[in-house]
Order: sequence, then C-alpha cells, then structure tokens
Amino acid sequence: MNTRSRSTFLTALLAAGLLTTSSGLAKETTKARTKADLEAATRLQVFLDRADFAPGKIDGRYGEFTVKALALYRQAQSHLVALPTEEGQPNDGTAPDITGLGLTSIDPLFIDYTVTDTDLQQIGELPASVPEQAKKKSLPYKDAAEAIAEKFHTDADFLAELNPGKTKQIKAGDVLSVPNVEPFELAAVKDLKPGSEIAANDLDDEADAKKGQDKESKKEPEPATPSTSVKIDTKTNMLTVYEGEKLIAAYPVTIGSAQTESPVGDWKVRGVAKMPNFRYDKSMLNKGERSSNFHMLPPGPNNPVGVIWIALNKKGIGLHGTSDPDAIGRSASHGCVRLANWDIVRLAGKVKTGVPVSIH
Repeated sequence: MNTRSRSTFLTALLAAGLLTTSSGLAKETTKARTKADLEAATRLQVFLDRADFAPGKIDGRYGEFTVKALALYRQAQSHLVALPTEEGQPNDGTAPDITGLGLTSIDPLFIDYTVTDTDLQQIGELPASVPEQAKKKSLPYKDAAEAIAEKFHTDADFLAELNPGKTKQIKAGDVLSVPNVEPFELAAVKDLKPGSEIAANDLDDEADAKKGQDKESKKEPEPATPSTSVKIDTKTNMLTVYEGEKLIAAYPVTIGSAQTESPVGDWKVRGVAKMPNFRYDKSMLNKGERSSNFHMLPPGPNNPVGVIWIALNKKGIGLHGTSDPDAIGRSASHGCVRLANWDIVRLAGKVKTGVPVSIH
C-alpha cells in the first residue's frame, strides 16, 4: 500500500472509531510491550474470540486480524458501517478504540490449566518428509507445547511467554497459565455434529481418503435452511457467516496462492468430513492437475488440511483446517480456503449441505 492509500485507510479507521490517537493519525510504535499492553491486547482478543469474531491466534498484540475482527464485531452490533476493504490494514500495534465493549466481562483473563494424560496422548513422532509421514497411522502434535497452545487458540511462543521456563518439558499434572477461551478439544472432533456430514471416502482430490479414488457428487446440494450463508473476502482474508441478513461470526483465512488461486464465484457446501486424510500430489497442488504420483497422508492435527474438510460443489475445493495456524492470512493455500483448526470446527457446526459460499 502506498503512503497516500495507507493514510486514507487509517483516516477511515479513525472515522469509524477503531483507532485512537492524539495527533489525528495513527502512528507506528516500536516501544517494548509492557505487561499492561500484553494484558490489554489479550483481553480484547479473548473477548472477540468468545464472541465468535476470531482475531486469529491469541498473542497479546493488536495485529491486523484483531483490528478486522473488531470492525466486523462492531458492524454486527450495528455500531458502525462497513469499513473499506483495502489490502494492508495497519499492523503497527496501535490500540483500537474499545469504548463500550464491556471487556471487564473477561475475568479472569488467564486461567490455570492442569495438563492431562489425554493431552499427552495427542503428541507423537512427526517425520519431516512427506513419504515418511505417509507411513504413519496419524499426524499428531509434535510436542505438548504445540498441543496445549492450539487447545487455547494461541501458539507455542505466547504460551512460553506466559509460562517462562515451563514449556520445554511439559508433563501431566503441570499447571500452565493460558488465555481464558473456550478450549479446542481435539478428542471431541469425532463427536462433532455438523449440519451435514460426509464419509471420509466421499472426499475428492486434495482431501481424498482413498488412494486413487475420485468420487464426485453427481447431484446439486439441497437448499439449506435456515438461511445461513458464508462470504469470503479475498482482499481482507476474512470469512463471515450470516443468518439471513445478520452477521453472526467471522474468522481469518488463508486463500489460494498465485499459482492455485481460490475459485472466485458462488458455490455451495457439499458436506463436512471430520479428521480427513490428505492426498499429497505435487502436480495437483502446484498446477491443479491430478497425477498418479502421490502420497496419502493420515489424519491428525498436523495433517495439511487439519481436522475438518468442508467440501464445496467444485471438484477438489473446500474450506479446511491447517497444520500451521501461524500461516493464516498468507496467500499460501493450494486453491482452497484455510482456517485455524479451532475456527474450522466452529464453522463446521454452522453449515450444512446447500449453504451458499461466496468467494470474492
């Protein structure tokens, strides 16, 4: 974004009441983050996450997705009109205006979590190479810090910052400080009741669960009721969910790369699959052309499509989780739309066969 367009966009944010500054324009800051700064930013992120307007990974910073999620939350509450959808929204650490949000309801901000044996059962060996991964029965978390961090919608770095010296060797019974969000329970994914579930072997291309098998739905999805719809903005990397005209949720996403762009257009949900396998085919990923040279990767939180696949009525295209929540927001997906595992599970509970998905 050039200087002029950035200034224009910052002015729009100020007019909308999302940024506060004594000089009239937001100023970038390089000062060290204090404990008060960390807690203030985390409180806003936890508030938004609980409201289902996800700020991305919780990291105690006023990043671009926190600003975007707040704008959409206020829009949903009819506090302001939609902001301009311009690339490169500010990510300079400037605190947005939180007047009237009621953030004092987030109490406590952090909670003590006691690590369980179940948490440790979700970790295991994670080979670096694709051929070796294909030999495994599952792709688990590589260590306990990764498992606990994802459970509480954050990353291992922030978990370590909250728990100095305690995250290198985590064992059952250890007590860790974590953000006070609704935990993402990996073990509960299998019991998730999406609006419309499809069998693992009904997937196609990027998340095909049978070697060499390509099963495409022959009929159009039935109309969905109630009037749920999903919209994906390829400029802002935000996915929004509506019930009729009411905005009810928003999540950060990664869209397709320059080589394999996400399909702009209007589609429909074909179904939801839990704990999918992943058909790793370089030709399909890089060129969009399926080949006979592939590896079938087993399910797990470190599967490239994460823990949920929401199939669309376009061959090989879907909304899915990720093995790398840090990558959310980058144009790095192979033609699909990627969400953090904790967000794709929430989205899956809101959609059913026939729900319209607009990508623009």
